[in-house]
Amino acid sequence: MSPLHRVCSLSPTDAVNMSTLAALAHSHPMSLRTIESCFGTLYSTFGLRVEGNLVGFAILHLIFEDATLMDICVDPSERGRGYGQMLLQAVIAHAVHSKVETLFLEVRSSSLAARHLYSKYDFKESGIRQSYYKTENGNEDAILMELAINR
Repeated sequence: MSPLHRVCSLSPTDAVNMSTLAALAHSHPMSLRTIESCFGTLYSTFGLRVEGNLVGFAILHLIFEDATLMDICVDPSERGRGYGQMLLQAVIAHAVHSKVETLFLEVRSSSLAARHLYSKYDFKESGIRQSYYKTENGNEDAILMELAINR
């Protein structure tokens, strides 16, 4: 990662920028209030800055030996540059350091690029939540995935 690309911890002062990015990247993004709630003791929040500008973030929720990737988001104009992979690597490294045994996530069934990225890092599909995500035309399934880490 070049000095112009930096993964860092985020703070509540970044919540508005995170919310703006989420609105650009997701059809049904987390609300600002929800993002603001992700800065408690059970959360780790990472950002990717390029030349000082926030272009992506990831939110990890840790509970005992389990963790859930709540969101990973990259500015649509910055996609295809490996930024999602950089954020995922930071999340996995933090989970390993935190002695997490299993890292869980949910991903839209239509999000093939994200599903490919997760599979590349050995996440395995473990279930489906039918009609979980809202879409402009109705609903879409969530694919449940998990990664065994410190077992």
